[in-house]
Amino acid sequence: MAEVNNRQPGLDNRPRVWTIAGSDSSGGTGIQADLATLSDLECHACCVITAQSSVTVAAVEAVSATMLIVQLDTLAADLKPAAIKIGLLADQAQINLLATWLASALAQWKSAGVVVPVILDPGMVATCGDTLTKGSTLDFSPFKALLTLITPNVSELAILAGRQLLTATDSVQAAIGLSHALATSVLAKGGDRGPVWQHDKAVDLLVCHQVDGISSLHQNQSFWLSSTRVDSGNNHGTGCILSSAIAAVMAQSFVLNDAVVVAKAYVSQGLLHRYQSGNGVGCLAHCGWPNDLASYPIIEQLAASLNAPPTNDKQVYTFKKIAEPLGVYPVVAEIDLLQQLLRAGASTIQLRVKDGNDPLLEQKIVQAIGLGRDYSAKVFINDHWQLAIKHQAYGVHLGQEDLVESNLQLLSEVNVALGLSSHSYFEILLAKQHNPSYIAFGHIFPTTTKQMPSAPQGLNKLARYVELMQGVLPIVAIGGIDASNLAAVKASGVDDVAVVRAVTDADAPATAYQTLVAEWVLGASYGAD
Repeated sequence: MAEVNNRQPGLDNRPRVWTIAGSDSSGGTGIQADLATLSDLECHACCVITAQSSVTVAAVEAVSATMLIVQLDTLAADLKPAAIKIGLLADQAQINLLATWLASALAQWKSAGVVVPVILDPGMVATCGDTLTKGSTLDFSPFKALLTLITPNVSELAILAGRQLLTATDSVQAAIGLSHALATSVLAKGGDRGPVWQHDKAVDLLVCHQVDGISSLHQNQSFWLSSTRVDSGNNHGTGCILSSAIAAVMAQSFVLNDAVVVAKAYVSQGLLHRYQSGNGVGCLAHCGWPNDLASYPIIEQLAASLNAPPTNDKQVYTFKKIAEPLGVYPVVAEIDLLQQLLRAGASTIQLRVKDGNDPLLEQKIVQAIGLGRDYSAKVFINDHWQLAIKHQAYGVHLGQEDLVESNLQLLSEVNVALGLSSHSYFEILLAKQHNPSYIAFGHIFPTTTKQMPSAPQGLNKLARYVELMQGVLPIVAIGGIDASNLAAVKASGVDDVAVVRAVTDADAPATAYQTLVAEWVLGASYGAD
């Protein structure tokens, strides 16, 4: 996949994000709110002003076509973006003009190997209910196949659908229809006016659409995202802040799903710390990258039936708790190697047999479980949960893709330990909702041991995940970890590390394992190469 960030050696490391939107003289929304959000989320903010609006939306004055193009061309010549947020467009002429310019620019950047995500907040109806444009029937079809995400609120979704949305089913169908019509993902926002979906929660609907060159997990799936509703009249600029936060997070190479949940958490914490700046509607606070798990939404995949809003009454499972550190956690495919590492002192180990048709599969699992008992070690069985239950394994490790097929209720009833893989903020939240014994974050570095659904996470993302989840339950880093990067991984604050090739490809696996354990325990200085 092409690189998203557009940075040059020797320049500031912050990604550049453009906001193309209207200037709001109150400072609480529009360009002003976007710039504050982008800067707060560690981006360099650039702006293209489309219009000037008053405090009460009493007037909206569009800039000239010449002024709009000059601003775009000037930025493109020197400050190419890592992401673009589009807000208020005052009229159809601006939509047509910007779409034409954007189509050319995106194609040019893509030919140079840079894919730029574009987030459109249609900006047709303000939170207060005022119309922001010179007409409520703007046609956004010129943006078809140019957008990564569009973020209409309930009122705007109804306008775009051309009908009233009286039920959750109506809203889902409208969002899916909009996704197909514009060839983009859709985040339909119910936070401002949620009675169609749910009174006591701020509920958004995410419809994921595969966009060429843009990394997004769970493509072509849809989800309800539910957060605690913060009842406050001081909610000026929530839509602008949400969409610019999504652009800021995507500019830092997070997938779309991640950007949406981080941005939703950012808005939630901003509402909690809101402030009153004048006699009108108050503003959201800008509180930095959200690290409070309580600010993040509950995720519920859209049911096959479109008739139900999110239930928020998920089955709560309990799995064996792991009190002691997992430490350096080897993952192996063969019984002989598993036994060598147990003899070398491994207290936690995973048997990962990739071939489900291996005629010796059950025999290997039985042997691994038996060796775990012999050495008083925690042996996890990867994927094959039925056999793990049958032979009373200590634990099971599953990937996100295995959760649908596995019987979590049965696993919970037999009190096994459960480890779950994750590759993003979004999957960490999904994993946490199942209350596993630990969550594995990966893959941190490039790995050849299996086909991965995403790019390497890297140390910066690992540090973000640790900040969110540390102390909640054990967290394990995995993927390409070896002696050359072990100290840097440890510096992230992660609880434990899983290793594969660092042990399995070693000339003396037991010795390699013991060396890694010694380095992990001693906490070698950060920065070892």
